[in-house]
Amino acid sequence: MIQIPWLRADDLTFPPTATALTEPDGLLAVGGELSSARLLSAYRRGIFPWFEHGQPVLWWTPNPRTVIFPNELHIARSLRKVLRRGEFTLSTDQAFEAVMRACAAPRDGASGTWIGPAMIEAYCELHRLGYAHSVEVWREDELVGGLYGLALGRVFFGESMFSRADNTSKIAFAHLARQLAQWDFGVIDCQVASAHLFTLGAREIAREEFEQILVDYVDRPSLMGPWSLSATRDW
Repeated sequence: MIQIPWLRADDLTFPPTATALTEPDGLLAVGGELSSARLLSAYRRGIFPWFEHGQPVLWWTPNPRTVIFPNELHIARSLRKVLRRGEFTLSTDQAFEAVMRACAAPRDGASGTWIGPAMIEAYCELHRLGYAHSVEVWREDELVGGLYGLALGRVFFGESMFSRADNTSKIAFAHLARQLAQWDFGVIDCQVASAHLFTLGAREIAREEFEQILVDYVDRPSLMGPWSLSATRDW
């Protein structure tokens, strides 16, 4: 029987990522806590927490890894039409907790959420420290879409997105990816595959290739928050 390492609260190190399970894919360790120091240490190595509320913290590093390279962003013709209409306004880092709570809200076909109170508290602290960021999509004064994640060096680690109106999460992502390309970010980490991400240009790469990208980009100068988007360009 395979034993998953339990992390001690006083030890921020993680097991080698090559020891992660293949089933379930990428499970590396259990336990520890969600302190900012531990989270930053984890993300630097491509490790992230993902667990349902009430469970111990589970740490993951899947193989393959789903990523989007900012310059490979795919914008479908239908989405371009929506972007050109400009019916929504965007902001960054103005409603981080509200975006997290919207991402945590129940969704059709889902029995629970992995964005529980401990996750919200931990990532809001990273936001206060300038590492975690949100993109908000508004229709007048109503928050109708958005996403959040964190940035280390020139790597953006996407966490979750939501839509309360058609295409609003894609609108947020398109603006973010364009901005990250302008800032010379090397990659957007999407963690695991989904049909939604593939429509935006995501692809899967080996864990080893992803970890080499981290070596190349995560120690570059960080752009600490709050962020702001450049003027919208032609779509």
